[in-house]
Amino acid sequence: MFKLVTQDCAARRGELELPHGTVQTPVFMPCGTYGTVKGMTPVDIAEVGTQMLLGNTFHLMLRPGDERIRRFGGLHRFMGWDGPILTDSGGFQVFSLGELRKLDEQGVVFHSPVNGDRVTLTPESSIGVQRNLGSDVVMVLDECTAHPATHDQAADSMRLSARWAARCRAAFDTPAAEPVNPGAKLFGIVQGGMYDDLRQDSLARLLEIGFDGYAIGGLSVGESKAEMQAVMAGLLPDMPVDQPRYLMGVGTPQDLVFGVGLGVDMFDCVMPTRNGRNGYAFTSTGIVKVRNARHRDADEPLDAQCDCYTCENFSRGYLHHLDKCGEMLGAMLVTRHNLHYYHSLMARLRASIETGTFRTLVESLHNDWNLHESV
Repeated sequence: MFKLVTQDCAARRGELELPHGTVQTPVFMPCGTYGTVKGMTPVDIAEVGTQMLLGNTFHLMLRPGDERIRRFGGLHRFMGWDGPILTDSGGFQVFSLGELRKLDEQGVVFHSPVNGDRVTLTPESSIGVQRNLGSDVVMVLDECTAHPATHDQAADSMRLSARWAARCRAAFDTPAAEPVNPGAKLFGIVQGGMYDDLRQDSLARLLEIGFDGYAIGGLSVGESKAEMQAVMAGLLPDMPVDQPRYLMGVGTPQDLVFGVGLGVDMFDCVMPTRNGRNGYAFTSTGIVKVRNARHRDADEPLDAQCDCYTCENFSRGYLHHLDKCGEMLGAMLVTRHNLHYYHSLMARLRASIETGTFRTLVESLHNDWNLHESV
């Protein structure tokens, strides 16, 4: 499934073969939470360079329902996207419910935020939902460890996630009648909070079970940047070389560059789309805040070095006007630019790994980011 093409130091250039296509890694996956990347048509998504999307098990099982999506032929056909799709297990969304959910060995019970219905999510049902969706990459159900957590709390949480992972493996390996997407892959998720020994323990348990790829979960939950980087630096050297490594829910362009430098292959985050809807544009000279008054009369693109549709056709002044008027086109255009920026960054990182110039590119990127402030 995964071919490691070349390395430059720890940075990896690979190819991930999935039922709906081959993905060039390292790769960034936009979030299509409800079966759509907000503000983008499937044609737009492809044009900005997207290779693979993330769908959300929790939200899709509640609305419109995974069985209904199955009757439409699966999520790919339902949303009009024929590239690979990874679906998360719903664990992070359950974690976000806080005291509104009850968790035990069997799984988690919560009341639907859509209609208040009582819903039970177990490792087995999470796998069943993702099978109905027809995901290319299925994620195990895990408990996202709260932050801060004591060592004992993090250990209990991690061990529960490991037991759930084994049940997910068993459910995934049970033959399904008329599978929506034959050839789908199952990824495990490393947990353990901010504790290196627990992260190593979690990885060992997952390796014993055996998965097609391994993800780092439980980050971007309130920890400091230094804590996040320490977890990554302590764990990644011990993750399998011949299988894909996925950092969940992270993050900024700087986070992506740091992760690639340590050997991460896959990323997802809502940041480029969420920030785009709020007028925050990622550019080669830092963040541009479109709604700031200084851009009202600016007859220049968001990024003079960018060749995306937004930058080639519209000024900051026009985008400022759209934002002030609450016009949806403004959010769409900035979102389109942000995704193009993220995908272009990943393409540059892939090329630099191939040519052995990764460190040179990283130094150049950091120099540009350090020279400029948000405007």
